[in-house]
Amino acid sequence: MRGTILLSHGSDSGPEATKVSALAALAEARGWRTQRPDYREDDARGYAASVALRLARLNAAIEACGTPPLLVGSSMGAFVSALASLEHPVAGLLLLATPGAIPGSGAVLDLRHGVPTLLIHGWRDEVCPLQDIVAFAGRRHLPLLVLDDDHRLSGSLPTIEHQFASFLDTLA
Repeated sequence: MRGTILLSHGSDSGPEATKVSALAALAEARGWRTQRPDYREDDARGYAASVALRLARLNAAIEACGTPPLLVGSSMGAFVSALASLEHPVAGLLLLATPGAIPGSGAVLDLRHGVPTLLIHGWRDEVCPLQDIVAFAGRRHLPLLVLDDDHRLSGSLPTIEHQFASFLDTLA
């Protein structure tokens, strides 16, 4: 086994969501262990209230890994994955459709410097403004792939899978 990947779904979704399921299957076929925390109970409290709850759940999963995991997240899952990297060593971050902040939570996007990171976002994201992630990536000099898609990135799954496979190859 190459290591563990924790895949965090977005709000209004679940651990069986299309993107995290497809990426988990790809990683498992390449010899990685995967886990998909279930945040639905946390999300029932609303966006702002769920940030701390999600972060606590993800931190517990990271601590149970034993070695630094790769964190993959979509939307709110990406946001808490980035924040978790501030508290724990991680092997890398793949962040999809990432919000720059969660209104009302007091939390803004941040991540540990020096962690291999790939950001993927949609040009037509109607939930998380593109300019926020472009500004964040620019300040940190992080790679950002912007696709002709909306917030769900469902039309870009083959491209995301290809990028994820390449990202895994760089970590192996």
